[in-house]
Amino acid sequence: MGDITSTAIDIELAAWLAGPDPERFPYDAVIAEFHRVGKHFVSAELLAALDRIRATPAAQADRVLAGFLDTALDKYDGRYDNPSYLALSQLPLPGTGDCGLDLAHATRQRDRLLVALVADTLEFELAAADGRTGLLPEQRPGARITAKRCILGVRAVRPALERMGLAGAVTSEDPLTAARQVCRAVLGTLTPAERRMLKVTALPVYVVHDEYMFLRMLQAYETTFALLGVQIRAAVAALAEGRPAVAVEAMDGAERAMREVAALWSLVATMQGQSFLTFREFTDGASAIQSRGYKTVEGLCSTPERERLDSPAYTSVPDVRARVLAGLPNLDEALADARAAGRITAVAYDDVRAAMQRFEASLLGWRKTHFRLAVRMLGRRRGTGYTEGVPYLEKVHGIPLFRLRCPFAGHRRAAVAAA
Repeated sequence: MGDITSTAIDIELAAWLAGPDPERFPYDAVIAEFHRVGKHFVSAELLAALDRIRATPAAQADRVLAGFLDTALDKYDGRYDNPSYLALSQLPLPGTGDCGLDLAHATRQRDRLLVALVADTLEFELAAADGRTGLLPEQRPGARITAKRCILGVRAVRPALERMGLAGAVTSEDPLTAARQVCRAVLGTLTPAERRMLKVTALPVYVVHDEYMFLRMLQAYETTFALLGVQIRAAVAALAEGRPAVAVEAMDGAERAMREVAALWSLVATMQGQSFLTFREFTDGASAIQSRGYKTVEGLCSTPERERLDSPAYTSVPDVRARVLAGLPNLDEALADARAAGRITAVAYDDVRAAMQRFEASLLGWRKTHFRLAVRMLGRRRGTGYTEGVPYLEKVHGIPLFRLRCPFAGHRRAAVAAA
């Protein structure tokens, strides 16, 4: 591979192949090399060596190692996209495991992962400011931007910290000190598996400082989309069982989650424009339009118009599109069916619709903020997933989530008057 560092990795990987053991895989050395040059510029020799390791039964049998190699080799395989860029298969997303539609469990999953991702971002910002890391050294932000990121990061995770019982650990008014307190409170409680998860899910494509934050924030959004999927499915199931109060609770939880994660846009907005344009040159093929989590949320709300299903919005996520076309149960239809079947009253119908509208307002607000930030960062440049970029966002950011527009609205007033 050419230099001393690469030769050392060669030796470590050759030793591993001589005695394959997933627990002994040299993650730190391999990740350090990816970080040294950026995933886009990793040597062909190292990638070929990792490909040989991927073919071993030991690697294929270990979920963590197989997932890491899948992410590390996406460009090598020619299948690089948004899910592989974000290493989504390696994140413990809400709804994974055996929790089913347990809303409390899914919320705990989301909170723990969200605060870990943001705390890891803050730790990177602090380490760079302190001179404790050489990771992604190009275009470091100044002290003012670092302080602003600390303020916004701490603010964004405070609701989750409160639910986790960790908010009391953050006592300082000083931005950097408060961020350090968050890092200690969160990162200090991680399990070995969670610490490894953070390592293997951070493989930026280049060596520009701000890409680390960008990648983590996209992962935080996907974490919330996964939670929304659980909450909306729970609402659909509750309506099928004639339990509208549970549906309202689920949708109010979804609205709260959407509102909380929207606070991260302020953190993303501190990204330096030139930094974004520098590293996005090497993210071609990966775009947010490929978010399976977001499109699943949209499909769970209502069946999109056929024109949208046939557009790049859904053809870029063919598995989600297939589920929608096959009749993915959605909240619009579940509410209409529950009312038609007499499983809920007109008053309960209005309660559910109001909760749906509150959620829709939060998500549409999230979309509009995304659009405004994209305009600021990109102007009229094309998107990185072979999309038209900002013009696409301009056309779609106002599309309603729900197509059922309250045919029974007003029954509440009639019921109250009758009482």
